[in-house]
Amino acid sequence: MFFELWNVVWGEEIMSQESARKILVAVAWPYCNGDLHIGHIAGAYLPADIFARYQRLRGNDVLMVSGSDTHGTPITVHAEELGISPREVIDRYHPRILELWQKFGISFDLFTETDTENHWQVTQDFFLTHLHNDYIYKAEMEQLFCLDCQRFLADRYVEGTCPYCGYPHARGDQCDNCGRTLDSIELINPHCKICGGTNLEHRKTEHFFLDLGKLNPPLVDWINDGQKEHWRPSVLNFARAQLESGELHGRPITRDIKWGIPVPLPGYEQKSIYVWYDAVIGYLAASKEWSQNVGRPEAWREWWQQPEARSFYFIGKDNIPFHAIIWPGMLIGYGGLNLPYDVPANEYLNVEGQQLSKSRHWVVEGLDVLERYDPDPWRYVLAANAPETQDIDFTWEEFVRRNNNELVATWGNLANRALSFCYKRFDGRVPTPGVLDQRDEALLALSAEAFDKVGALLDAVKLRNAITEVMGLAHEANRYLNEKEPWKRIKTDPAAAATTMYVCLQVIDRLKVLFLPFLPFSSQKLHTFLGYDDDIMGRQFVEKYKETEREHLALRYDGSALAERWEPTTLAPGQPLRKPAPLFVKLDESIAEAETARMLAHLG
Repeated sequence: MFFELWNVVWGEEIMSQESARKILVAVAWPYCNGDLHIGHIAGAYLPADIFARYQRLRGNDVLMVSGSDTHGTPITVHAEELGISPREVIDRYHPRILELWQKFGISFDLFTETDTENHWQVTQDFFLTHLHNDYIYKAEMEQLFCLDCQRFLADRYVEGTCPYCGYPHARGDQCDNCGRTLDSIELINPHCKICGGTNLEHRKTEHFFLDLGKLNPPLVDWINDGQKEHWRPSVLNFARAQLESGELHGRPITRDIKWGIPVPLPGYEQKSIYVWYDAVIGYLAASKEWSQNVGRPEAWREWWQQPEARSFYFIGKDNIPFHAIIWPGMLIGYGGLNLPYDVPANEYLNVEGQQLSKSRHWVVEGLDVLERYDPDPWRYVLAANAPETQDIDFTWEEFVRRNNNELVATWGNLANRALSFCYKRFDGRVPTPGVLDQRDEALLALSAEAFDKVGALLDAVKLRNAITEVMGLAHEANRYLNEKEPWKRIKTDPAAAATTMYVCLQVIDRLKVLFLPFLPFSSQKLHTFLGYDDDIMGRQFVEKYKETEREHLALRYDGSALAERWEPTTLAPGQPLRKPAPLFVKLDESIAEAETARMLAHLG
């Protein structure tokens, strides 16, 4: 008994397999000043990858882009600490970020950087268009000047107490505690991040401003257009409250700094476009770069200008103001480009009851842990414990428990014992079934219906609920196998045992697809054990090309193999199997204590 894929509801519309949609998956640009940790991965990059893989499986046309933010003041601060240039910092860490994405299976169609000719051109075009459309003006502003360093301090060179919530470590551009955007001169008791001193004074300097006050009315109309019911309440409520307060005002988009994109006007050679303005433009710039790289220079328009295309921005909650307010305003001011369809911002992932902190060395770095553990257990634990609606605490004890009890004992055990039994007792082939009984048909129906149920959750970016649903089906398949006891029945009724094992392998084959967005590496391994020869994971590679005299590195992904696989599979009776092996490795419980001790030893 086999089933066709049912239609999946998208809001009020019905998406059929034949009506592929353009899906832009835009992911936050990480600062290229160090290795990324599991908080970064859980907050934005893994959710984006799971969502993108699923949409590709659905047959939708996905473009997933991001890159290293190379103009952020964290880069220049780190460069000054090390006594090297910002470019040297980028050349040190950008390749390591690419390596992390490859090892973790984060399938960017393009992961680039902001220090490219393409990004400069797109950013300067945005600047000049905003200026032409009267959304940029010049004005004097007070900026903090460090008397000890003898320099103007860009926003992230300043830290102090938030005037709104009293958080003592607010940055000069934003408070991570209450989420408000700030101006550095608003901070209470500010100090210089370069020298640590408080010998600061206010000095006037002329800059260009984005007129967010003028953009406030159209943004209010947009946020209240009745098309945001699918947004997470935390994101929608924050954006609506900020916009309806009428507090938006001009925000400076240039700074007295050397590192950055030059202002494309004569007489402003000492000023650069500030990072907060150019980083979000990176989504469009990366889309254009990808289009050039694949030999279709105008292809980016399909994701940015087709009205039916949808753009999803995967970020952490600290980035909500920029992606739910400022970037939509910039798009309105530019004109002719799609506004965000959804901004599924995540809360924070803490570790062992403490907030992750690079400065205090309280981190679990991605590349470091991948030296000791496989990527799929990390993907599973972070997805099953995703901080979608509130801050979540990760513990090493839970990592070990979920790996051993859920991946090894439930899903891995189901696949391994079924495949091993069939490989040994049915001549290494998929058994030929007889007549299905009610229990057989019920499990097959449940596995077919799961594509609808899990797909609806993934469409709604409810990834934690989706992976729970898939693991629930694996539990049910285990119960079925235990009830049927084919290892006993094969002695008295080989045909019934063959039917049981066929049904079980059929469900495992479907679970492989349902798990694929979350567990691409083990799903590919299982795909091979089941006798298939093709690649369902896609191919990632580092692309090298030159811009003028500098070699540029970017991560590219070919996910064409994933297209249109989100449907109940039909496993062929008699299909040859390959000798199976365990999908996951059981971890010793002492690992939890050892890894926590490792972190404590480095705590600053």
